[in-house]
Order: sequence, then C-alpha cells, then structure tokens
Amino acid sequence: MDNKFDFSKDSRLNAILNNIVGDVRGYSDSIAQQIKRLSEIGIALSSERNLNKLLEMIVDEAMEFTNSDGGTLYILKDNKLHFEIIRNISLDIQMGGTLKKKVGFPALELDRSNVSAYAAIEKRSVNIPDVYETQEFDFTGPKKFDEQAGYRSKSMLVVPLMNYEDEVIGVLQLINAMDMESGAVIEFSDEFVELTQSLASQAAISITNVKLIDDIENLFESFIKVMATAIDERTPYNVNHTRRVVSFALELAKEVNRCDEGVYKDVSFSDDELNELRIAAWMHDVGKVTTPEWVMDKSTKLQTIFDRIDFVTQRFINIKKDFIIKSQEEKIKLLTKGSDVALQELARIDAQLAAFIKEIDADLEAVTKANQPGEFMQDADIARIKEIAAKKYIDHNGDEQPYLTENELENLTIRKGSITDDERKIMQGHATVTMKMLNKIPFIKKLQHVPIYAGEHHECLNGSGYPLGLKGGEIPIQARIMAIADFYEALTARDRPYKKALPIDVALNIVSKVVEGKCLDKDLYDLFINEKVYIKGDDRIEEAAAVTEH
Repeated sequence: MDNKFDFSKDSRLNAILNNIVGDVRGYSDSIAQQIKRLSEIGIALSSERNLNKLLEMIVDEAMEFTNSDGGTLYILKDNKLHFEIIRNISLDIQMGGTLKKKVGFPALELDRSNVSAYAAIEKRSVNIPDVYETQEFDFTGPKKFDEQAGYRSKSMLVVPLMNYEDEVIGVLQLINAMDMESGAVIEFSDEFVELTQSLASQAAISITNVKLIDDIENLFESFIKVMATAIDERTPYNVNHTRRVVSFALELAKEVNRCDEGVYKDVSFSDDELNELRIAAWMHDVGKVTTPEWVMDKSTKLQTIFDRIDFVTQRFINIKKDFIIKSQEEKIKLLTKGSDVALQELARIDAQLAAFIKEIDADLEAVTKANQPGEFMQDADIARIKEIAAKKYIDHNGDEQPYLTENELENLTIRKGSITDDERKIMQGHATVTMKMLNKIPFIKKLQHVPIYAGEHHECLNGSGYPLGLKGGEIPIQARIMAIADFYEALTARDRPYKKALPIDVALNIVSKVVEGKCLDKDLYDLFINEKVYIKGDDRIEEAAAVTEH
C-alpha cells in the first residue's frame, strides 16, 4: 500500500504550501538584499577619507538601512561621548558633519543611567521597544525634547562602535523604526539589530582607518617641521625662506589652475597634486642639513668658521709694527753719528715710514672693503687686491711671505657674492643630497613625485642648472614653479647673512633677465608678474603692497 500523500490533489494544502514557500523566498530575498546593501555600504565607508563625510554616511546609511526616523552618532573622547551627527527626518534636523550647523550639545558623561553611555560601558547593544515604558534608563532629556518639539520618541536601537582592539570609539543611536508600508513606528527587529551591529563594526573600522591615516599624515607633517627646525637651528634664515617658497609656489600653482588661455590653459592641479607640491616645497632644501654652516652662512668672503679678516688685519698690523721697529733701529744708528748727514737720513726715514704706514693702511682698507660681498666686483678692484697680494714681507722666522695667501686672494677676488667656485659646488650639492634623502622615504602614491620636484628646483630650461642638467620639457612644471619661487624669495630675503634684501622692483628685474637667459619659465614668470603672485604669496605684505606694478 502506497502511503505517500499527493499535495497537488489538495488545493487548500497546496495554497498553504505555496504561501509558505513564497514567504520563505520573500524573506530570503529580503535578507539577501539587506546583506548586499550592507556590503555596498561597507565598500562605500571604506573608500571615504574625509572623517566628517564618513560620520555622516554612517548615520545616513544606518537610518536608511533600518528605515529609522532619526539617528545620532557619538564619538568617545576624553572619557565622554561627544555629539558628532544628529539627524531627524520628521523634524527636519541636520547637524554636524560637513554641515555649517554644528552640534552644540555638551558631551555626555559615562553614566549608566544614560542608554548610550551604558552601551559604551558594557560594549553591548540595547534595543528598546518604547522609551516611555522602560524604567531601566533615564529618558528625562528625550521626553523634555519631545514635549518642546511636539515629537514622540518610541523605539530605540543603541549600538557601540568598537575598533579592532575591542575598544569602544563611539555609539550609534537610532530612533523610531518605521514600517515600510504603513509608516507606523515599530520596534527594531532582531535581524535589523544584527545587521546594524555588523554595520557598526564596519563603521568603526572605517573611522579607525581614517583616524590612522590622519595620524600618519600629522606625523609626516611633524616630520617636515622637525626637518625645517633642524635646518633653522643651523642657519636662522632658511626656515623663513622655506615657508615663503611654499607660499609663492602654491599661489603660482593656483594661478596656473585659473588659466583659460596660453600654454597652461589645459593644465590643472588637483588637491592632491597641490599638496604634493606643498610637501616638495617644504622639503626642497632638506639636503642642507649636510652643508657646512660656514658655507651656508658665509657673510663675508674670508669667513669660514670665523671671519679671517681678523687674521689679515693682525698680519698687516704686524707688518706695520715690524717696519716701524726697523725704522727706529735705523734712526738709532744714525743718531749715534750726530752729523748733518744723519739728520737728513732721519728725515728720509720718517718720510719713508709715513709713506709706508699710509700705504699699508690703504691696502688694509682695500682688503677690508673687498671682504664684503656685492653684486659685482669691478676689474680695477680685483687688480688692486692682486697687487696687494703680490707684496712680500719677512716673517718672524726670516722667511719671505706674501701679504695675502693664495686662498685669501681667491676669496677676496670673488666677483659676485661671498663663495668660491668650490664652495658653490658644495652648496649646489644640497640638491643631490635632497633627492637622495627623499628617495629613502617610502612616500605614498599621491606623494611619489616629492623627491623629483624638491630635487630639481635648481634645474634650468637651457640645461645650465643642477644637479642633473635637465633641459626644457625634461623639467616638470612643479619644479619650474618652485624654481621661480625659490629664486625670487632668495633675492628679496631680508635675513640672509651675506647680502641685503633687494627692493621688489629690482628683484623682479633680475628675475626677468634670468628668464630672458632661458633659465626660468617665461609663461610662469608672466603669471607671477601679471597676477601679482609676488604680493599674494608674501607674508611681508606691508613691503609687498608698496609695489603695485612692475
């Protein structure tokens, strides 16, 4: 006998079965959609790097996910729950996040009578069907708010946000779950509790990641400032120089972004690219940490660790004293004779001594003058120093010595500035060192060009620059921008130990001549002049504002 029952022959049972299958399939589809949506939310959260936007997304997505009327997000700081985001659809309330209207409520103490604080302390979710009917927590505040706003808080779901170390970093509070069809306020279902907990976990990871990235960026910013401080400790002018180069470079880059004609009309720097340029500008002189201080701070031509003009001065004084002593000794010999001839010789010796003193004082004056750096040393002045250097004197060992050593002569005949060719090579070496140092840093992708821009800011379009001798298009526009910013700031710097600051109009004339020599980018220089970047980027605004046109 066959005991199998044929459901297809019983229409009533068949209908019930179909309904059950339909309900199961519907529930399964609903759960699948929710899981899919939860996955999409997780991806969206993980890709957001702006903390305020991220916090907004967490609340907005949680409200939409659970069909809630309101949501609040707290962040745990200093052992208190701080309001970050408040949303309520019925009351049209939007506070915090990227909005100008910030949350002004005081932070909550971690008191167990407060449901959000309780969730944070116990690290567990709380699902309340009706806040007016529970005695477990103090809802005096929400009830007072309801009375004033004409609202009715009912169902509430509170979920702690915990990071990978199982530490609570915040609390998500949702209010009044709404029935999808009727719109009536209902209790948060168990499946929504579990899915919201999963969302909270993803949100906590995203918040932690964003904060970690912010911490790393802040650490890197601190590293930059430490490096600038290290250079500042070695040479007081450089930190001001660096800050102003950053300012000039960013202003010029922004003007490139505004171009709607010319060579750079199709060039536009993104925020990340502007930040990359900013970092490169801050670090463009980092290689100077290895440059000897006496080269960087060489305020006179004879300066090394100290100004050797003091040695030269003492040498000339000694030469003069020796001549005076010899003259006195010669006069003593003549006086013992007591003749008319001796008297005439005495007069000759006095005249010779006076002439020598006048000559050596004039020589010392010329040497002292030549020791001061200038924009250009005349041929006649160089010949004068060479003439002095060729003179001889007898030292205390009886050996013949020149008035000036070869090294002193080399330094004193420097035509422009205060450093020799060899010292200039040492100075230029900072660009190579900068590239080497920065290439050792594992920059993230959006900062990968920092070593290139920082290390190539002394390259010239005509190939005469350093350290690589690049030409034309081989030099990236960011390095060209920094070249103009660096050169102009160096000309107008008021705190350089080896020169006085040039007036702005004189400095701009010099820059224009360098542009004509095919060293600096003419199109960028035109922007620098026409858009008055030399004023906009200068923190010495009183001085800069005095020049209105070039």
